[in-house]
Amino acid sequence: MVAVWIHLVAALWALVFGVVQLLSAKGSRRHRWLGWSWVLAMVVTAVSSFWLSGGLALLGPFSVIHLLSVWTLVCLVISMLAVRRRRLDTHRNFLVGAYLGLVGAGLGTLAPGRLISGWLFGA
Repeated sequence: MVAVWIHLVAALWALVFGVVQLLSAKGSRRHRWLGWSWVLAMVVTAVSSFWLSGGLALLGPFSVIHLLSVWTLVCLVISMLAVRRRRLDTHRNFLVGAYLGLVGAGLGTLAPGRLISGWLFGA
């Protein structure tokens, strides 16, 4: 149950502050600090997912959603390398893609039979 709460808190942080990052001025000190906190939250969200399991298993306890976690980690690494190389379009595109993956995964938690769906809707 601890993994669920770690995952949930990190995902909510990334969801809320991802919007703030997308809407704020780029390149400032605030953008960098908030960006690093967002990347850390995304890493915690992705890594903590490997301690969670549910339906649709592909390989052992891992499901399709875990592929999204792997892809998120890849996106984060590529985007960090890109910003260091001043490839800002690549940086932005991979981080926006990671954020959209988070939103998609979040919407998936609302499906019937999922833990969060049960908490919210009693199903």
